[in-house]
Amino acid sequence: MSSDLEKKEKTEKTKSILRWAALFLGELRDGLTMINMQSAFLIVAKEYHETQVGVLFFVFGMSQFLFQTPAGYLYDYTENKVLWLSMAGIATTTMTVLTAIFATQDNFLLMVFIKFLQGGITSFIPPGLNSITQGIVGSSGMTGQVAVNEMMNHLGTAIIVGVGSIIAYSLYPNIGVLFIVSPIACLFFVYFLNQIKSEDIDHDAARGLVAEVSDEAANAKTTSQVEPSYAFGDAATTHNADGTQKATSPLQLLRDPILLLFIVICFLFHLSNGTVLPLVMQTLAIGNGKNGILLSGMCITIAQLVMVASAKTCGTYSEKYGRKGLFLVGLGIVPIRCAILAGLLAIKGDSDAGFFLQTVILSTQILDGVGAGLFGTMYILVTSDISGGTGRFGLTLGMTTAAMSIGGTVSGFLGQYLAQYYGYLSAYVILMIMSLVPTLVYLIFMPETLPEKQKIESGQGGEVQPKSDYMEMV
Repeated sequence: MSSDLEKKEKTEKTKSILRWAALFLGELRDGLTMINMQSAFLIVAKEYHETQVGVLFFVFGMSQFLFQTPAGYLYDYTENKVLWLSMAGIATTTMTVLTAIFATQDNFLLMVFIKFLQGGITSFIPPGLNSITQGIVGSSGMTGQVAVNEMMNHLGTAIIVGVGSIIAYSLYPNIGVLFIVSPIACLFFVYFLNQIKSEDIDHDAARGLVAEVSDEAANAKTTSQVEPSYAFGDAATTHNADGTQKATSPLQLLRDPILLLFIVICFLFHLSNGTVLPLVMQTLAIGNGKNGILLSGMCITIAQLVMVASAKTCGTYSEKYGRKGLFLVGLGIVPIRCAILAGLLAIKGDSDAGFFLQTVILSTQILDGVGAGLFGTMYILVTSDISGGTGRFGLTLGMTTAAMSIGGTVSGFLGQYLAQYYGYLSAYVILMIMSLVPTLVYLIFMPETLPEKQKIESGQGGEVQPKSDYMEMV
């Protein structure tokens, strides 16, 4: 009994440390926050045009796409998760600082190279954080802990970007100084992350080899080690020679039609949504001097603060009422937001936006906080649901995140191209139409993924179809 109590206390302490690490991880976690800040920085301070920024987004996203799945595969097997995640945080911070120091019109190719490196490095952050999380709390604790992680991520991003924006406003036109916030945040992130030891992480649970880890199951768990499966083809057996469970092979994983459908939905969502934030930031920044830089930073800060509440909503309700409803809200917000932005730009016309119109455009970031906030938390939970029991959580998360990366990549280039050659109004209208597609696909074809056991344990059983219903399709 005392050992169980000590184990529980140790887990709670580790979770507390994880919360602080997630807070300072903030804008580092996928690199996109500082990439969006850099887009405004490059256009306003370095006189880049939208297409050049679009190329940098494209290179960054393509690099993420190439490395995301291998990064997830790595985290399924390594027990040095903390080390890999620490190195990724330090390296992407270095790339951000190098961008601020060396960005000029004369060395555009250097910026392309830096964005390629940064994209590949940041691909190691999401699967690292979430593998560590699942290794600490188990799959049955993911809903609550992922929600907490996301809340702290968004709060940290809001604070970091808010401080950076104030610095840029105060020191305008030397706004590159704002990026000093990145190494400061990274220092605290690495400090707290390295308080988590390898023995604090259940590496079998981290890779999703056990579908459910309730308290009773954790107490009954044996100490035998689960052997990884490095086979890429169809595995003939599900267990090793000594009786330990073997991970699903990657090709078997790719036979899951629900996983493939979800990968497509992740791609389509980011294809339509990925470029909206930088376009809004540029709409407010261009021609408005230091006030534009401050407004651009506020775009991120407002959205991130709303995302804190969105993540909490996911943690509170997704296990009670299922994943699908909340996910649909997150998807459906995007076309509404684009329609409002298009309407506001139609009202503005060719004249300069006054203070009132700027404030209304800025307020649309509340919708971004709701939509992207719900999606950002729910996609991790749905991925965990789908990969439960396969031993391939890191790989599966790598694939879904890779789909998001390639979607955001194409979106970034497409949005900047449309804005430069057809205007911001037309860009928003086209993105609004595109964003309807993933919403309808998810509504019509995607089943509920929340395992029935988790719903029963939350006291709301009997309303959500279990994952086993669709696993028979595999």
